[in-house]
Amino acid sequence: MPDQRRHRGPHPEDRRLFAAERVPELRVAVGHLAWLLERDYALPSALKLVGDRFQLEDRQRLALMRSACTPRQRWQRLARRVEPAQLAGRRVLVDGYNLLTTLEAALAGGVVLVGQDGSYRDLASMHGTYRRVEETRPALELAGQWFVRQSVTAMHWLFDAPVSNSGRLKQLVEALGRERGWPWSAELSANPDGLLIESEDVIATADSAVLDRCRQWTPVAAAIVSEEIPTAWVLDLRDA
Repeated sequence: MPDQRRHRGPHPEDRRLFAAERVPELRVAVGHLAWLLERDYALPSALKLVGDRFQLEDRQRLALMRSACTPRQRWQRLARRVEPAQLAGRRVLVDGYNLLTTLEAALAGGVVLVGQDGSYRDLASMHGTYRRVEETRPALELAGQWFVRQSVTAMHWLFDAPVSNSGRLKQLVEALGRERGWPWSAELSANPDGLLIESEDVIATADSAVLDRCRQWTPVAAAIVSEEIPTAWVLDLRDA
């Protein structure tokens, strides 16, 4: 059945799964998961152990997985973090889908997680296909305006070539850049993570695997959501 969604909003069960009374328990569970990961437990087995212990449902387990990191990972990521105030005069390489879907979710009232490393992440899953929603252009507008305010010299968006509709999204980004006169460009790549990891530019991403290996990164999603989307459903699951 074709994907008919018009918004990147909350799952029908999210209000129950992430109700205020569940948050303290979920924070404890995040701490337990981080503790196991620090002791070299494999993520799947650690997540199952913690999820079963707290009787969590699938989306709650996904939230734990996207929120937790070990203390060492957190320290190493923060050591390579470039603050938004330090972006003036620099070029930023944007992890396109990673940033865009989080902003779309925030605009649509979906859950936006604050991870232990301070990054903002959504619970969306594309499964190889990207579908434009009503929040897509507003999200790109917010990103463009924010980057201009930081006085960056250029913004280069990377999108996964194998994901369906990436070509159309690239065209939308390029057209919006021309329309607004923004110094940005877009590219399709078969391996955007590799380019992000090897780049000497500042990268905008919250992808954990990339954050653990890149040279320098900046928390763009966190900055835009906190500064520009006051209605966002921000769920802070940090355990301390």
